[in-house]
Amino acid sequence: MRYRPFGRSGAAVSAVTLSLNLQALARGPDFARELIYSALEAGINSYHLETADPVLAEIVGGALSHIDRKLVYVTLALGAGDGRRGSQRDFSAEGMTGAIDRALHVSGLRWIDVALLDEPGEHELPQSSLTALKALRATERVRLLGIQGDSEVMDAYVSTGAFDVLATSFHVNSPWQVRSRIRTAREQDMAIFAGGYFPDSLDSERKAAVAHVEPKKKGLFGFVRDPKARPASDPLSGAGTFAFLHRTANWTAEQICLAYALTDPSVSSVLIKANDPERLNLLAMVPERDMPPGVSAQLEMARVATAAA
Repeated sequence: MRYRPFGRSGAAVSAVTLSLNLQALARGPDFARELIYSALEAGINSYHLETADPVLAEIVGGALSHIDRKLVYVTLALGAGDGRRGSQRDFSAEGMTGAIDRALHVSGLRWIDVALLDEPGEHELPQSSLTALKALRATERVRLLGIQGDSEVMDAYVSTGAFDVLATSFHVNSPWQVRSRIRTAREQDMAIFAGGYFPDSLDSERKAAVAHVEPKKKGLFGFVRDPKARPASDPLSGAGTFAFLHRTANWTAEQICLAYALTDPSVSSVLIKANDPERLNLLAMVPERDMPPGVSAQLEMARVATAAA
């Protein structure tokens, strides 16, 4: 595993962060603990709790209890409820403070490294809530404040200078708006979490070959194949597209996309999801690998081609 500086905090976090939600508990608490142990063995020292669910916090805290607390980093998403049915979005000072207090009480973690607000709307975050979070940061129950989301309102939150961390989707075909947002955040010394590195639009060869390319329409019977397109049997079929992601020897498309996200020096850590140790280990090995020769050039050609489509 490789480690990267985490913004202006001076900390060093693993290049990948294990993101955990209620699905991690689907096979029972013991299996969830084993997953975290596997992550620790792979060198992952950064963990993101996607919900404020107390059971998830308790399991994560228990699994990390044998590690020096200063050597592991825990991020807690706030505002989107606890992930259970019927839970409501709540960015009130009382709601977020209560979520942090419960998580700390059941987990024994002593502090939350990053309180990450989960995509609040333009008028969804009152000043009283931000004041309460800053008070928690002053007492070091929370070390850093962050903002998470992909909507345009994130630009406004980044520009305030009130946050230390930005979590945003970032992948091989991210639009210029996302790249500009990341650059702005980095210029303000914010740490960057990158998520969504393997979007649904690239998860199969068929979809990757036409990512963001508008199909041609003919008559009243919908879309038809472009007559100029090469047949699937042609070795050059999919040239200039992301189809090659699924044709690279000894690499999965997801691994290539993860490796690409890691090439951006602005990214402190990439959020990965893995509900079994096998998948976790396959992804955890990526930071130690170099992308195959020519893949970087293919990625750029595909990005340019799809941007021009």
